[in-house]
Amino acid sequence: MIKVLHTSDWQLGMTRAFLSPESQARFAEARLEAIRTIARIAHEEMCDCVVVAGDTFESNAVDRKTIARALDALAEFGETPVVILPGNHDCLDASSVYSSKAWNEGCTPNVVVLHDCQPIEIQGAGGSLEIIGAPWDNKRPLSDLVSEACQGLDEGDKIRIVLGHGSIDTLSPDPNDPALISLSLMEQAIRARSVHYFALGDRHSTTEVGGTGRIWFSGTPLQTDYDEIEPNKALVIELDQDRITVEPRLVGTWSFLRKRIDLNSGEDVVALEQWLSELPAKTTTIVRLGLVGTLSLTEKAKLDAILEDAESRLAALTISERRSDLVVAPDTIDINALNLSGFARLAFEDLQEQATSADSAAQTAQDALGLMFRLSGRY
Repeated sequence: MIKVLHTSDWQLGMTRAFLSPESQARFAEARLEAIRTIARIAHEEMCDCVVVAGDTFESNAVDRKTIARALDALAEFGETPVVILPGNHDCLDASSVYSSKAWNEGCTPNVVVLHDCQPIEIQGAGGSLEIIGAPWDNKRPLSDLVSEACQGLDEGDKIRIVLGHGSIDTLSPDPNDPALISLSLMEQAIRARSVHYFALGDRHSTTEVGGTGRIWFSGTPLQTDYDEIEPNKALVIELDQDRITVEPRLVGTWSFLRKRIDLNSGEDVVALEQWLSELPAKTTTIVRLGLVGTLSLTEKAKLDAILEDAESRLAALTISERRSDLVVAPDTIDINALNLSGFARLAFEDLQEQATSADSAAQTAQDALGLMFRLSGRY
């Protein structure tokens, strides 16, 4: 049996605009730590090789420091072969990171970048393994690179793995994309025993494709967005001509959570506070909230304080404008609590009227009322 660790979409150098500088630094370090974890798993499992199915780097424009730190992380694999497929983010164009001086001066012999579809052979403990890649040489290929890489392959004595990157035709929302990978052609190659496993990248969710058990997206080893399903994984693959086992292994530690909250009372605000306080691993958790409903000024002031506290504890906390529709409707208790008189009371009443209107000034008026309430020291 051959044992391979399948991973992809490291996207080293990725930034997220909603992260503070401090959180961004931790996010970048976590991506490197994920590589070190993958190396540890590869050693523990005694894998014959590691395959990275595209997008090792976020772009070809990453700086020298990112390349150097990536090479330091890759050094953790020791003598275990690491086979890297260029994807759409780090394609083999004129500016390729893999042709840079920083990469070529620091890359160790066990790390192999696939520049074409020529097979490479690895002699593992479980037998001979042949790896064929379908590298991207530009950001918009006009054909199915994986199917082209499989042309002319026939059944042989070696276990053969094909590395591909991109969308599958049965999963893509764009059926007119000429670069879509054909599922039927991959399954045909599996049935013909000309390919024994397709290691795919680009889809950040760990996903089995088709019904052969031999076509998988590994998913990203560190979550990057809210819609990813089963991220933070790498796949340990054990296979021969007739059998295969695929075992997902937890690698990353970050999480992206999205939640819609109905807020129509003080009790709802307290419930949100409790949910936020019970989140584990806050420094590696990113939360996006959609807030809908109607709150009094007192309740909104408490909400603002809760969100401010949570923002200081979480890796990031954002409020989705598209998913939010929260109205502040000051009540009699709010007005009496402020104990306003004269011009201040008149200003409050004007803002109150604007805050409940349907025009564009409503949100500004609501924010002004909240600020007035907080400056009063009532909350």
